[in-house]
Amino acid sequence: MSANSVETDIDPLMVAERWMLEGRNVALATVVATWGSAPRPVGSHLVIDADGNFHGSVSGGCVEGEVISEAAGVIEDGEPRMLEFGVADETAWRVGLSCGGKIEVYLERVG
Repeated sequence: MSANSVETDIDPLMVAERWMLEGRNVALATVVATWGSAPRPVGSHLVIDADGNFHGSVSGGCVEGEVISEAAGVIEDGEPRMLEFGVADETAWRVGLSCGGKIEVYLERVG
């Protein structure tokens, strides 16, 4: 097993804790609801730091870019956001969520 595969197996919440202990400003995205065909289950996490580094997944890669962009604002102003992506949503098509499902992601600053 390579070092990269070991790193990807680490729980995003553990990574968030480590990053906060290192003094990084961190946001946590959590899948809170899914409908239809969704790439990741409720409870999936993506942790993002103020430099745009990230770990984990909330959508199998199809909306992570949008969530990471929103995380910068959450880290800056401390205001949580509820993000919604679905097949009928123009943003979802732009970022690639064409699986036919819908997801809600809660994004908050932690630490």
